[in-house]
Amino acid sequence: MHQVQLRQMSINQSGIIHAVKASGELGRRIRDMGLVPGTPVTIVGRAPLFDPVALRLRDFTMTLRNNEADHIMVNIEDPQP
Repeated sequence: MHQVQLRQMSINQSGIIHAVKASGELGRRIRDMGLVPGTPVTIVGRAPLFDPVALRLRDFTMTLRNNEADHIMVNIEDPQP
């Protein structure tokens, strides 16, 4: 298992949020959306220019801009050889 930024995840890749590195208003807003440590998340799509990213968590789909996704660290499983 290793950590990546949410922005670096591939479509259909899943992981568990490890940390939100943003502080202040941005950090509060991200957490208010339900993006908190321990939450499973799956990338479901990206816009044509890769911004924003669509993700699925807690039975709903939401989108985040890349500059927001950069602050979210996710634990993902290492690919099987």
